[in-house]
Amino acid sequence: MDSRVSEKRVTPAASETETKQIDIRGQICPSSLLATLKEINDLQGELTRKALKLSILTDNRDATATIPAAAEKMGYSVSVTREGGHYAITIEK
Repeated sequence: MDSRVSEKRVTPAASETETKQIDIRGQICPSSLLATLKEINDLQGELTRKALKLSILTDNRDATATIPAAAEKMGYSVSVTREGGHYAITIEK
C-alpha cells in the first residue's frame, strides 16, 4: 500500500453498513484513481454483499470526476460531498 494512503474502518451500529475510510488527500490523479480502484478490487466481495461501503477523502477536484465515473462503470453507486477543505466520495452497491 502507498505510504501516503491512510485507512480507517468505522464500526457501525447493528443495523448499519460498515464504512472503510481511505484518506488520499495530497495525491493527484492518476494515483488517487489507482489507489481507489485497488481498494474497490480488494474489497469487491464485501462491497457486493453490501457489508461495506467506502468513503474516499480527497482534496483533488479532478478526483471528484474520475473516481465516480470509474466506480459507476463498475456498477457502484457514488455520491460526492464537500466537507470543509476536502471532498468525501462514498462508494457502495
